[in-house]
Amino acid sequence: MPRKVRELEAELRKEGFIRRPGKGSHRRWTHALYPGHVALSGQEGDDAKSYQEREVRNAIQTVRDARRQQP
Repeated sequence: MPRKVRELEAELRKEGFIRRPGKGSHRRWTHALYPGHVALSGQEGDDAKSYQEREVRNAIQTVRDARRQQP
């Protein structure tokens, strides 16, 4: 069963991403250690698409790896 968009947003928030406005139903999530942004679309109660789940998972992993490499 797919997760909800709100669950993905909660994970991003917990990891330190900041929500920025986007166009329409899109929200852009940025982080100082992540190049670019993660864009999530749809209402918070909608089922997340598989590519959205994958993008969030990869973004969180990138930030965690960058934190480990910091002195």
